[in-house]
Amino acid sequence: MNPRYTSTAIALHWLIALGILAAFSLGLYMTELNLSPTKLKLYSWHKWAGVSLFVLILVRLGWRLTHPAPALPDSMPTLLRLAANVSHWLLYALMLAIPLSGWLMSSAKGFQTVWFGVLPLPDLLAKDAALGDQLKEVHEFLNYTLLALVVLHTAAALKHHFIDRDTVLSRMLPRFQKS
Repeated sequence: MNPRYTSTAIALHWLIALGILAAFSLGLYMTELNLSPTKLKLYSWHKWAGVSLFVLILVRLGWRLTHPAPALPDSMPTLLRLAANVSHWLLYALMLAIPLSGWLMSSAKGFQTVWFGVLPLPDLLAKDAALGDQLKEVHEFLNYTLLALVVLHTAAALKHHFIDRDTVLSRMLPRFQKS
């Protein structure tokens, strides 16, 4: 078995990571703005990012299911292997649940999602302001849960690289070839 993830998996991992960072940052910024054309434009961009990330995550998940992850180091204890697998599947679950919760929230609040201003997505729920407010809380909770898990994921990768000095992190780093 290859000791590294495939180039496709690596590219999707880092593209999604950057997209999540951008969408999360935009989400934090835009919610603090007063109602204005700029705020509405940023909400549209946030939705576009969410739908795009949802599609990329589905592709990444499909790739992951058909291309197994490289084996973890033999020196890694069984409990840590289990924790790594559980945390990865929780990351996938959150990355799917967050855009869905945003789409549900928009539907309930009566704001249709139109991907890149061109492709209207169907509302998943009837308009219901109270439900929209509850879904906003769910969306925020899921995002902060993802943030905590990403911090843990990053800390674990850095621990493997700098303390354990194993190959866990290098399996997901891009290879830069000298020309």
